[in-house]
Amino acid sequence: MIVELAHLLATAAMGGLIWFVQIVHYPLFARVGEADRVTYSRFHQTRTTFVVAPLMLAEAITAIWLLLRPPPGVDPVLTFAGITCLAAAWVSTAAVQVPDHGRLGDPASSPDVVRRAAKRLVWTNWVRTLLWSVRTLIAGMIVLHAAA
Repeated sequence: MIVELAHLLATAAMGGLIWFVQIVHYPLFARVGEADRVTYSRFHQTRTTFVVAPLMLAEAITAIWLLLRPPPGVDPVLTFAGITCLAAAWVSTAAVQVPDHGRLGDPASSPDVVRRAAKRLVWTNWVRTLLWSVRTLIAGMIVLHAAA
């Protein structure tokens, strides 16, 4: 039950964090002035990585563990659905959000490119927000089924 609870904790933390990023943090990029944009963006990337990397690593390790060794009473479809959502969130991060963060932190990016990237971050991040929300529900179901 320790792996299941660790998985739920890491996933719920990511779920809460992604909602904060979606509602508060990403919209703030549109309000950062051009003079502070690069510094703000780089500061964001460094600090966010410091918080997110351990959570994502713990979540991935426990998700793989649960996929390979589903607990008794837990339908393997749940663990497969959970890791599929996780993979989709990681793909979105690598393919969409990371490049847009790069544009925001690039001193050579024009104001138009920066505006589009900031707007795109808010809209495309809804995909990750939904995926981590679903993942949190799945992780909770895994704990409930494992405890039954």
